[in-house]
Amino acid sequence: VLRAKAQKTVVVQINKMKYDSKYERYAHSSSKINAHSPGSVGAAEGDKVTIMECRPLSKTKSFVVIERRNP
Repeated sequence: VLRAKAQKTVVVQINKMKYDSKYERYAHSSSKINAHSPGSVGAAEGDKVTIMECRPLSKTKSFVVIERRNP
């Protein structure tokens, strides 16, 4: 979890590595996803979470946090 400042919303950063065959090395990329954080989960900044896609909850939220893993 990158940020948890908005009510019931967290920003989750997903880091990926993709192999580029032309240059024969890995390239880092990341994406930020807004996710709904229910009160029962209680995700905070720095937590490792599992998210799942769901119906659109708002303009930018289409994911929900389903569990909080130990960092």
